[in-house]
Amino acid sequence: MRIIPILSAILVTAFLYAIVIQRDAIMAFAQGEGLDTAIAIARGEEAEGDDAPVQTAAVANETVTDARPAAEAATVGEPSEPEAVRVVTILSQAREIDGAVVLRGQTEADRSVELRAETSGTVVSDPIRKGARVSEGDLICELDPGTRQDSLTEAEARLAEARATVPSAEARVEEAKARVAEAEINENAAQKLSQGGFASDTRVASSAAAKRSAEAALAQAESGLATAQAAIRSAEAAVASTRRELERTKIHAPFGGLLEHDTAEIGSLLQNGGLCATIIQLDPIKLVGFIPETEVDRVETGAQAGARLAAGGGQLAGKVTFLSRSADPQTRTFRVEIQVPNPDLAIRDGQTAEIAISAPGTKAHLVPQSALTLNDDGALGVRVVGPGNIAGFEPVTILRDTTQGAWINGPPDEAQIIIIGQDYVIDGVPVNPSVRDQTQ
Repeated sequence: MRIIPILSAILVTAFLYAIVIQRDAIMAFAQGEGLDTAIAIARGEEAEGDDAPVQTAAVANETVTDARPAAEAATVGEPSEPEAVRVVTILSQAREIDGAVVLRGQTEADRSVELRAETSGTVVSDPIRKGARVSEGDLICELDPGTRQDSLTEAEARLAEARATVPSAEARVEEAKARVAEAEINENAAQKLSQGGFASDTRVASSAAAKRSAEAALAQAESGLATAQAAIRSAEAAVASTRRELERTKIHAPFGGLLEHDTAEIGSLLQNGGLCATIIQLDPIKLVGFIPETEVDRVETGAQAGARLAAGGGQLAGKVTFLSRSADPQTRTFRVEIQVPNPDLAIRDGQTAEIAISAPGTKAHLVPQSALTLNDDGALGVRVVGPGNIAGFEPVTILRDTTQGAWINGPPDEAQIIIIGQDYVIDGVPVNPSVRDQTQ
């Protein structure tokens, strides 16, 4: 029973060999060229003479002539040229487009601040609810002043006392100066009398001692005046410090905006550094994104920019106000800020946006996304038809992706780009292009 499959396999192999390998011999025998001719073809022998013999056969009193050129027999077994692959192409002309730098970012409040207490105390003001608008200088939180007012009164009294001592100190200085002048006169008189023999040396020495004593009193009076003036400055500093401590019990808005949270509740204790409220300013608002280092040289401060919000699709327009000079060490990108007016506060802080920053234009081709392909090295590009209808590959860079197609650069300004069949050809393969109108 097992020999039947083996015999079947042998028969199938012999049949396939005859059909595939000895096809020409079988066809010659079937066309009536004779067994010898078929055997010669099977052995690979060439027919004698320049032309193959012409054979005739009588069939139903009719003569059928079969002539086979020698050239056909001569070409048996020779490789034939590859057939051109049919592809569909477009004749693309590069056009200059607005080379906007496109990136994703988010909205950010123009200013944001956390108001924190600079002193400790109990809140005595009513809370303001979140979402409320506040203006610059509005009272947000007020703390119980406690004894701070009494301390200020005491400091002011000490300042007045210090100022009151200055006139008497100045008077003592003037008195000391007068005594010094008197002592100098007495000393001069004693010296002159001593020279004429009318005064003793003792009197001269006494006059000199009186002068030195007057000078010492003057120095002491001037020191007292300086002390009085220093006391005034110390008292003034104490008054300023006490007044500043009292002012810290009232927390005011540094700029107008919106309250992000409720202010501190009345009766709650705020320690030094405790949070009173958070204020954000949304008009104008900022769009913040990060530009890759390959595109940063195309963007300048003051450039026009537009954006589309992910939620609601709102369109925004503004100008670049800041471009970082330092790259993020992790992503190697540069922070860019765009200021956008927001008078009705419709734009919220933290919304996702697609940003397009105006940049110098560049030439590009518009091709269907399906025309993009990869070469053997994994590079993205398109297949093009070169001279002699030979397929080639051009690496590309996608500048913009739209519903009409992808804007790319890389191919020459005039290129015949394959849009159908590009995945079935490689470099150097002949193609038979069929040109399609680019508008179709």
